[in-house]
Amino acid sequence: MEPQRIVTFLPSVTELIYSLGADNKLFGVTHECNYPSDAKTKPRVINSVFDPASMSSKQIDDKICQLMTDGKEIYNLNKENLLNAKPDLIISQNICEVCSAHTEHVKLAVEMLEKKPEVYTMDPHDVSEILVSIKEISAMIGKEKEGNEIADSLTKRLEFVKSQMFEKRPKVVAIEWVDPFFTSGHWIPEMIQIAGGENLISSEKMPSRKMKLEEIKEANPDIIVMMPCGFNVKRTVSEYNNVLAKNPDWNELKAIKENNVYAVDANSYFSKPSLRTITGIEILAKITHPDIFNDLQLPKDSFMKIEI
Repeated sequence: MEPQRIVTFLPSVTELIYSLGADNKLFGVTHECNYPSDAKTKPRVINSVFDPASMSSKQIDDKICQLMTDGKEIYNLNKENLLNAKPDLIISQNICEVCSAHTEHVKLAVEMLEKKPEVYTMDPHDVSEILVSIKEISAMIGKEKEGNEIADSLTKRLEFVKSQMFEKRPKVVAIEWVDPFFTSGHWIPEMIQIAGGENLISSEKMPSRKMKLEEIKEANPDIIVMMPCGFNVKRTVSEYNNVLAKNPDWNELKAIKENNVYAVDANSYFSKPSLRTITGIEILAKITHPDIFNDLQLPKDSFMKIEI
């Protein structure tokens, strides 16, 4: 039987449900579900225990490490909103316990609910798995035709980028966190490769990890893409200027000297396994091969070169 009351613990799923025209079935979302803007009107069943909006990368990392060391949660369930939602389907993720509510929160939610819902857990680690999850969720909520149409449209855009001939692939390092440095993992290395770059340091399908500036020096990238998890372009540039702009060791890097450092809207196009991951590939394609992808139309404020 098709679910009629859905709760999502992941912003990318909320976005998909709206794209499928099934938002009338959505009865609970997270505090991070802000796209499309109407998602902000849905009851929140998940909230963060702290407000990262006014905190630096270092402060956010310190807070998360402290909470995890103390065995405390990064996210809280809103019991009242959850009980009011009466979900017959909860969709969550098992990718990263820092980025969004995780499997443990699902267990707690199911325990609270008298009528036990079906649970679907997303766990994609590459682009093809993101497309598969789009189809699976769409079929699950009775929107198989619409889901297939969306997936087919995204695949066509993906194939267009893949079909280009890249005589030379610039070496790219993508950075998922500024202070401390983290590599960009999961689907990001593949995104870079598809876009015509040579991904350095991080490995396909593997989680992000801490790295040292020495690793970036040794990799000697042609291009550096700053994509702090959950940040937009403006916030990324601000963080760059506060943390890295005056660092003499950083400024010795080849990519900095050649003015090839970019900030992207990670929150919209990179941090989450969403429909807009394909737009993220198009952004990277325009960064790595602006001559080939000159005519590619991208959303406003999706990326910018950081002026050194």
